[in-house]
Amino acid sequence: MNRLLLPSLLFAFAGPTWAAMVTQTVPYEIDGKPFEGTLVYDDAVKTPRPGLLMVPNWMGVTPAAADQAKGIAGQRYVIFIADMYGKGVRPTKPEEARAAATAVRGDRPLMRKRAQAGVEMLKAQGAKVPLDLASLGAIGFCFGGGSVLELARSGAPLKGFVSFHGNLDTPNPADARNIRAPVLVLHGADDPAVPKTQVDAFTAEMTAAKADWQLVSYGGAVHSFTEPGANVPGRNEYNPKVAARAYQAMNDLFDEVFTGTR
Repeated sequence: MNRLLLPSLLFAFAGPTWAAMVTQTVPYEIDGKPFEGTLVYDDAVKTPRPGLLMVPNWMGVTPAAADQAKGIAGQRYVIFIADMYGKGVRPTKPEEARAAATAVRGDRPLMRKRAQAGVEMLKAQGAKVPLDLASLGAIGFCFGGGSVLELARSGAPLKGFVSFHGNLDTPNPADARNIRAPVLVLHGADDPAVPKTQVDAFTAEMTAAKADWQLVSYGGAVHSFTEPGANVPGRNEYNPKVAARAYQAMNDLFDEVFTGTR
C-alpha cells in the first residue's frame, strides 16, 4: 500500500512515526497586518523534501487543518498552512467562516496576495528544515481549493496545483493563460456547491488557455469528501474511499512534477 493515502489511515497506525511529526506556529505579516500560519513536517527525515503550500477550508488555520496536513506530509513533504484571514480572525462556526471567506473571495487580488505570501513563508522555512526549494507545489480544500486555483491563475512559479472539492469560478477567466504548471482538480460529481455550470465554465477556461490540466470527477461524492468531520448527507459528506483515491491522485501528480516519475 502507498505510504500515504489518507490522513485517517495514518491515525490508525499512530506510533513512533507520529512522535516525529512537528507542528509550529509561524507568525508573519502582509502589508503590516499580522498573520499566523502553521509549519508541519516530520523531523526524523533529514534529507530535503518537496514543499507544499496548503490553503485550508473556510474554517482557516485550525487543529483539524494541522491534523490533515500531518497525514498528507508524512515523510514526503514539508507543508506550510497559510493564514488567509489574519491572526485575529479564527472562525468557530460556519456563519463566521462564511463571512471571512466571502470577504476574501470577493477580492481576488487580495486572495492571490495572501496565497502568494504563504508561498514566500513556505520558502523561508528552508532555513529551518530540509526543504527542496526546487520542488514546491500548492494544495487547497474547498475555499482553499479555489484560492490555489487563483494562485495558479496569477502565474505563480510552482510545480503543480491541486484543488480538493474547491470552487472553480473566477471573475477573470482570461488569466488562466498565466498558468505555468499542471493543475489537478479533484471534484465530487454530485457537489451542490460546485454545479455543472461552474465545471463547464472551468473546462472552457482551461481549454482556451491551453493549460496543462486535469479534472477528476468522483461519482457519488459531494462537497468536503476529504474531511472526516463532514456529516451533512447530500451536501457536505466525508467519503473515505473517494478521499483515498484523491490523495493518491495528488501524490501521483507531485511524483511526476517533482521527480519525473509516476
